[in-house]
Amino acid sequence: MAELAEEAGITVRTLRFYRERKLIPPPRREGRIAWYNDHHLARLRTIAALLERGHTLGGIADLLTAFESGRDVGEVLGLESALTVPWSEETPVRLAPEELADYFAGEVTPENLTVSLDLGYLAVDGDDFVHVSRRLLDASSTLVDKGVPLAAVLAAGRELRAHVDAIAGSFTELIRTHVLADAVQRAADGAPPDASEVARVTETVERLRPLTKSVVDAELSMAMDRRIRAELRAWLSDQGAEAGRDAQGHQGDRDDSSPPVD
Repeated sequence: MAELAEEAGITVRTLRFYRERKLIPPPRREGRIAWYNDHHLARLRTIAALLERGHTLGGIADLLTAFESGRDVGEVLGLESALTVPWSEETPVRLAPEELADYFAGEVTPENLTVSLDLGYLAVDGDDFVHVSRRLLDASSTLVDKGVPLAAVLAAGRELRAHVDAIAGSFTELIRTHVLADAVQRAADGAPPDASEVARVTETVERLRPLTKSVVDAELSMAMDRRIRAELRAWLSDQGAEAGRDAQGHQGDRDDSSPPVD
């Protein structure tokens, strides 16, 4: 087992986990000795390749089961790829503690760190921090640089996440109800998806990726336009009212200072 794990570039613990999940066939045994061969090594390399493509271990197990039962692996692979490719395009950022402090001068407090870890924005990796998203890191840093306290940024982030999760739920409900309904019913009946169904679902999901982002971006842009215009009108109205009060005050001063008329 140790020799196989070393050849595959994994730990013995990982190999045992794969065996427990039945991702690799059992070894040939001679007494207390377990013999592995090139077939086991090839299977481990296949698992590693599928993991790199974004497949889950559950999806890999389905693929291997399909292969061993004679089903069309292409069908399962196509659907699994469509459903497991990450929708986000975020780039994690590794930061030393002093680098994190430079991003948020004076704002990296124990309280803010706790909230960031709880939200999943930050993770600890050895002596460093890993921020989940370059875009969110830069946006947060800019807001703090413009005078918004980091605690307020994090509070807004928590609130925003709840709203965005609700939006994702709406899109997911549309997909489940109108795209995956037949596939879900067939699965409930014990029937595997056929090639045409897999192709249809895969194409629809792929097309929905940019579509959902476009819809959210358009709605957010229009909402910001409405909000900013309303705020600007309110601000101008307040400024006008204040200017009017100042003008009346100055007029009163001029009236009071006028010489008496005989």
